[in-house]
Amino acid sequence: MKHHEDLPLAVGGQAVLEGVMMRSPHAMAVAVRRPDGSVILKDEAYHSLAERYPVLKRALLRGPVILIEAMVTGVKALTFSAQAALQEEDGGKEDEPLGWGSIALTLGGAFLMAFLFFGFLPHWLSGKAGFLVGRSLTPADFTFHAIDGLIKLTFIILYIWGISFFPDIRRVFEYHGAEHKSICTFEAGEELTVAKAKAHPTAHARCGTSFILVVLLVSILIFTVFFPLFPALTRRGLGNNFLQVVIKVGLMFPIAALSYEIIRWGGKHSRHPLAHLLLWPGLATQRLTALEPDDSQLEVALEALKAVLAREEYPLPEGRLAGDSLPCAECRH
Repeated sequence: MKHHEDLPLAVGGQAVLEGVMMRSPHAMAVAVRRPDGSVILKDEAYHSLAERYPVLKRALLRGPVILIEAMVTGVKALTFSAQAALQEEDGGKEDEPLGWGSIALTLGGAFLMAFLFFGFLPHWLSGKAGFLVGRSLTPADFTFHAIDGLIKLTFIILYIWGISFFPDIRRVFEYHGAEHKSICTFEAGEELTVAKAKAHPTAHARCGTSFILVVLLVSILIFTVFFPLFPALTRRGLGNNFLQVVIKVGLMFPIAALSYEIIRWGGKHSRHPLAHLLLWPGLATQRLTALEPDDSQLEVALEALKAVLAREEYPLPEGRLAGDSLPCAECRH
């Protein structure tokens, strides 16, 4: 039997407003459901930096590059989906494309808020949590970083839980589930239909939610090793706290690189007990971020998936032997 990890084509994706973006090694497609029920599809060729600079395919170098590329393509996909929705609301009138200045301003504000609420505030609170262990805490202590990670995780889960009550965000989470189900169907070697996709779970090992959880765990270890090497950086005080958080942001590149390799290994060896242990927190958290989609949402996700496969000139799974199919191991709970 042919396991999905032997498939020559790697496909990933992202939920957008009323749609799904899918990306393969050489193609990207965005499918969006308009309010009138029609589906608008945009697909294009994709060329990664690793194609032009093969050195970027090496372990620990590819992670940050792939992360940055995912952010860029994600912003483009979100912009397209937002414009499709706005065009419909304006009676089909063409809208001026969102400028990169507006996009940069929006992203800048988002990063600033993330820095304050998911960076500085947890760090500052960790320094005040010494009463929990009966001694003062500094970044030289493992306990400091463990508390910091726990606070960040709590903030992230509360944030996700809170925004899930907004109807539009909840639908994005449902499209996220549709994206996962579609990819699982493809990786299982099954026919790309709604009926087949419905049978798969909404969780996927390579999801960005799993990546965030692994980043939190890896960051605790990296920070615990790094800060004691430079005692001057562990001093208390508001100014030093700010500097420490800035340093943490700088360390996110090697942390992301290592986290990506862990996710990559876990995805390829999903039946391994250690991989299951490492990926379980992310899969559990996806119960909040990847919800059960309806048939119409699955249709959109499958359209985007079929578009990238067509661009890749990749044969659809319908032609495969039934014996070649396996349940999507990476998508198991």
